[in-house]
This record gives sequence, C-alpha cells and structure tokens, in this order.
Amino acid sequence: MRRIHCLAVLAAVAVASGVSLNADVQTQEKTNVHFAGALGRMVNMFGGKAAREGLVQTIAVKGDRMMTTNDKTAELIDLAEEKVYNIDLDSKSYKVVTFAEMRQKIQEMQAKAKQNAAAAKEKQEKQDKPAEPQTKMAVDVSTHESGQRKTINGFDCKQVITTVTMHEEGKTLEQGGGMVMTNDSWMTAPIPAIKEVAAFRKRYYEKLAGMDMQAAAEQMAQALAMYPQLKDVMGRARVEGAKVDGTPISTTANIETVASPEQKQQQAQQEKSQETSGGLGGMLARKMMKKKSDDNTAGGDPSRSPLMTSTIEVLSVATSVAPDAVSIPAGFKQKN
Repeated sequence: MRRIHCLAVLAAVAVASGVSLNADVQTQEKTNVHFAGALGRMVNMFGGKAAREGLVQTIAVKGDRMMTTNDKTAELIDLAEEKVYNIDLDSKSYKVVTFAEMRQKIQEMQAKAKQNAAAAKEKQEKQDKPAEPQTKMAVDVSTHESGQRKTINGFDCKQVITTVTMHEEGKTLEQGGGMVMTNDSWMTAPIPAIKEVAAFRKRYYEKLAGMDMQAAAEQMAQALAMYPQLKDVMGRARVEGAKVDGTPISTTANIETVASPEQKQQQAQQEKSQETSGGLGGMLARKMMKKKSDDNTAGGDPSRSPLMTSTIEVLSVATSVAPDAVSIPAGFKQKN
C-alpha cells in the first residue's frame, strides 16, 4: 500500500511551497486510490482492506528524521545517517537499507532501461522500419475558485478546482481525444508547519540524486505503460497546484481518458464483434455493454472513460513531536 500512497501523492495537487521553517510537525492523513478496469480489480484483490477503504497514515517530522506509520508497517528516514528503516509492527522487527544501496539499485535500473532502449532501436533498424512520428501534444490548464466553503476536520476551507487537459496539438479534445485530470481541492489558510513534510521529502530526494523521478516511474510503471501521457498531466497539475495560496485539506483527483471519433468507432466495432460471439467472452461483453449503456443513460459522456480517482485528506496537524515518534520502538529487533 506504500506504492498506492505514493501514487496518490503524485496525483494530487497538494504540493507545499515556500521556505522550510525547520520545525516539528505531525500530521495524520487518509489516502484513497481507485483504479478503473482490470488494474482496479487487481489492486483491490491484492491491496486488501486498505486498498478498498483507504489508508490512514501518521507522518512525523523532527529534525533530520521522518516516520510514516500505518496500522501494519512504518518507515523511518534518517537524513543524517542516510538510512531508511522499514519496520514491521506485527513482528516487532525492522530492516535497514542505506542511501548508497538505494542509489546503486537506481543506477542498475537506469542501465537496464538504457540497454532495453538500445536493443529496441537495433531491432527496429534491422527490420528497416521507420519510427512512427510522435504526435505533438498540447496541455491546457485552468484554475478557479467556486465560491463554495465548508468545514473539514475542523478547518475552514474554500473550494479550488484545477483542470488539466492534454490533447493533440491543432485539434480540440473532442476531435483528437486525450486525457483530462480534474483536481477538486478544499484549501484552508496557509499552515506553515505542514510545509515541513514536503520540505523533508525534497531534502530526501536531493540526497538520493534524482530518486524522485525514479520512484515516480517505479510506482506508476503499470499505469504509465498504458497511458504515457499521465506523467506530463500530473507534472503540470503539481506545478499549477503550487501556485494556489493556502494548504490543501482534502484533494480529489479524477483522471479520465477521452476517445477521438475514430477511436470510438473502433471501440464500437470491437464491442459489436464481442457481443455477437458466444461463450464466456460474449457474455462478459454483453454485460459491459449494458453497464456502459446504463452509464450513458445516467448522463455520462460515452467518449470518456475513468482511469483513476485519488483522494488525500488531512485529518489532523500538530506542531509538537516527541522524540520517540521518530525512533525505532523499544524491543524491536533488526532482521538481515
């Protein structure tokens, strides 16, 4: 579930900006991520209760240490020691990995990726097939305050909606298809201490010399393999989110893919072919067609397909952190 939480953090616009105060902070957050289709079914199957109902985590930052704890595990990052402690709360044990070991793993992954890219290029050259021209994509961003206000977990919040649209350059979204990410954020007045979490993560990533890019790629490998545009859409959303004044208490990110007329026609032909086929495949296709028809009747756009929805909600914020909140619990033993 740590990977799911990382994905939600990447998807949300909740990126704190400003200068670190180097102060203590402890927050409790709830993360919910839901994927559509086969990927969603797989996450629900292997992610357990946390994947279905959400993951609650406590994050404590004190000096050079940050502890992230849920009901089963904890992770302690120590920037001074350059070590990460992965803690199993059930077995009362922990494992240690150094930053140097993590850097080595990153370098090995990068080298392997370069080898795979070179092999693919060589194979294409042998087949004498020209590379397909890359479609140039345009990204449109809009942010507005709705004027709505409400209290969330004791915080007085205003609603800010950011929409990021990616489509083929020279065509509208409806003409060429693409992807839309809508971030519905409820912002309270700036909470300076909460910036410490983002500031700590930034220091951590800098120490790992680019770990943030590699971690993002690793966490999102499955989704990016099918939707490579996701990386650019999320990146633009994070940049836009950093411009909004205030601290996000609840942010829901909805990501949808939008089919072009040609893609819709192809999908219709495939669905018609599957619908008329017999056996289990035909039965499943007919069920999917009925569900899609019901969604359209309920007012859904037939050209849009949900990909992912994530929500990050801040449950509480405290500015006092005890030393044992960022320490290995007493009696826990190290495992090799």
